[in-house]
This record gives sequence, structure tokens and C-alpha cells, in this order.
Amino acid sequence: MTDELPNNPVRRRRVFYIPGYDPIHPRRYRELYRKESAAQAEISGYEIGISARPNGETYGWKVASKIDGATTVSEVDALVWSDIVRESMSNSIPATYWQLVRTAWVYVASGTLRRLMWMRKGPVIAALYPVGMLLLQLLAAVVAGWIPSAVIGWLLPFVEYPFARLASLVGAGPAGIETTVWAVGLVGTFVSWFVWILVTVLVLRWFKSKDGKFYAYYLMHDYAFSARYNGANPKPLEERMAIFGDTIAEALKSDVDEVLVVGHSSGAHLAISIIADLLRQDRVPVTGPALSLLSLGQVVPMVSFLPDAYRLRNDLAYLSVQEVVPWVDVTAPGDGCSFALCDPVAVTGVSPPGQRWPLIVSAAFTQSLTPETWKALRWRFFRLHFQYLCAFDRPKDYDYFQITAGPLTLADRYRDRPSSKSRIDVPASKHTSLTP
Repeated sequence: MTDELPNNPVRRRRVFYIPGYDPIHPRRYRELYRKESAAQAEISGYEIGISARPNGETYGWKVASKIDGATTVSEVDALVWSDIVRESMSNSIPATYWQLVRTAWVYVASGTLRRLMWMRKGPVIAALYPVGMLLLQLLAAVVAGWIPSAVIGWLLPFVEYPFARLASLVGAGPAGIETTVWAVGLVGTFVSWFVWILVTVLVLRWFKSKDGKFYAYYLMHDYAFSARYNGANPKPLEERMAIFGDTIAEALKSDVDEVLVVGHSSGAHLAISIIADLLRQDRVPVTGPALSLLSLGQVVPMVSFLPDAYRLRNDLAYLSVQEVVPWVDVTAPGDGCSFALCDPVAVTGVSPPGQRWPLIVSAAFTQSLTPETWKALRWRFFRLHFQYLCAFDRPKDYDYFQITAGPLTLADRYRDRPSSKSRIDVPASKHTSLTP
């Protein structure tokens, strides 16, 4: 890696941030950038500030920085697909449990789950978490419903006796008394089952209302989204990716020095496919701005290992050998939700001869965060998955804000940087075909 300024440092940049499976308005990313960039600037000793941008087709903000004596202005656009995410999450409780069964079957029957475990257990455990949590919630709801139902069943004989006595007093014979007891028992049984079902449903609805703490439904919808078509992209997502591609292609015609595409989490594999499409369609001008790709906290194998992920496997293989777009992949072993240091091309088993990309870089949370910060964040798994977008107490060669707002292009910043020595590049996928 180099920190020396080139002869022509970046003065203007366009950044396109593609979030992962996230239903939240992108305003959150702007506020996160504002807060964390200020913290990183104070730690690292440079100047940075963000400002609002006029409303346009995309949501974004402007960033001005002064780093190593160079002034850079970046426009950051969040390429939103949260509406597609929300639509995929609009399922009833029974539909979510059906998703659980169907998604588990896809990953187990295809052999994908077992092979993912070979590489990193963390993201696989994260994938199994919603399954276990939803089943635990169902068990808790059933038990909660059974308790009052059992109490009603226990009280039923005490209720039957007064009614039998009343029937006797009004002159009912043995048959009448027996019929009365049977009717009371039937009503009691109905009430018992009704209470059981009602309490079970209410408890399940309570769990769903608290999913902001449990994340079970959210993660279940996330994994089901990829598994629904066995790794293929649904039509609405492909259409949105085409729009994203048009937006990036338009930026490549503008007077900027670099167009940087950042894909975070499941947004990484969207970015990979979008860039591959632009290159195949000859929409990257030879004399235009530098086009760069940065993938953060990627979970590519969760999709590329599935049977019908032909599109993604093709894009991985193609992007790994092209010479136009530098691709840097940043993960960290401390992030249990990503496939840390796994070369997404190699582990998918589609590495062509002469593979150049991606450059595998570790954000090294345990080294780039102080022991106090690491201790505070260590068990906050979802927060750690967003650490790539945040400030580091002791930054090494990864600084999100210098990459997105500093004077170096992605290629210049990592020009002399070798891939991490802990890089995992052993093919692990059962499904490696590039065509149906």
C-alpha cells in the first residue's frame, strides 16, 4: 500500500454505495458517514466534512476533505433497493415459517450448507441462527399456550359436576345428566383448544413485534431471498441492477477522476454483477475516470454456492481476470457475518487461469481497534458487520473515509499491497457450472 500522492491526485470523485439486504431508508448511512468520518478525521489528523446535496434520482451527500495537503470533493450516492427488500419481508408468520422450511431444504439438499461450513463457521452459524431462533420462539409460544389450556382441562371436572347436579335437580334422567356432562366437556375442550391457539398466536406476534432485538425474521427473509431462486436474481432485482448500471455509466461520462463502487454485505455480489455488465457492454470509457470496485464484508458464497447462481459465477470469473477495474475485497475475521478472507472467486471454484482479482485485505479488527473498543463490540455481531463503514481507533491500511473521500484512487492506495497471508482460496463449492 502507498500513502504517497500521485502526480495527479483525485480532486473529484463519485462514490456509489450499494447496501446489503436492508429495509431501512438510506438516511441512516448518511448519518453514519457524518458521525464516523468526523471521528476518524480526529483520530487520523485530517479534515473532512459532509453537506447536503440537492434532491435527485438517487439519495446522497457531498464530502469535502483535506488529506496530506490535497483537497478532494466526493459525491456519495446510495443506490437503494430497500423497497424490494421490504416487499420480500411482507410475509405473515405462517409464510415465514414456510420460508424457513424451504430455505433450509435448499441449502441442505444442494450440499451448500456443508461446504460453506468448510470455510467459515461464523457466517453459517449466523445463517442457522434465524432457523434456531424461530423454532425456539414457536416452542415457547406453544408451551405458553399449553399452560392455560392445561389449567382449563384440570378445572373441567369441577365444572362438570355443578352442571350434572343442576340437570339432576330439574328432573333429568341418567341419559340427560350424561348428555349435560358431555356437552359441558365438549365446550370445555373447545375453550381449552381455543385458548391454546389464541395464546400461541399472540406470543408469536409478540416475538415478531420485537424482531428489532431478535433479528430472527429479518435474517430469515434475508437468506430466503437468495434461496428462493436457488441463487438466481429475481426479476425486480435484475431490473434495479440495470438502473444502477445506467447511473454508474452516466457518472463515467462526467468530469471526475474516479468512480468508486462500494458493495457492502449482500450488496457486494450486486456490485460485482453490475460492474461485470458494464465491462461486457463496453460502457467503461478508456479515457474516462478510473472505475474501481470495493467489496466490504461480503457474503458471496451464500449465493454463488447455490445450484442456479450461474449469473454470479460467470461474473466472478469474468471480473477476476479483466485488467480495467481494480477490485479490493475487505473483510475481517472478527466479523462473524462475513466470509472473512475468503477469495470469493477461488472458493466458488471458478478461478480462470491468470486470475488477478480481487485483492484480499483484512480490516484486522483486533489490531485496528483498541482492546477497550474490541471488548465493547466483540459480541455485537451486527454492529461489527458495519464496522467497515466506521472509524478505527488504530487504523492500519484500511480507512473507509480516505478511500471514499481522499486523494488516492483505490488502485493507487493498494498498488503495492499483497493479498492477506491468511487468504482462503481453496475451491469449496459443489456447484461450479457457468451455464445451465
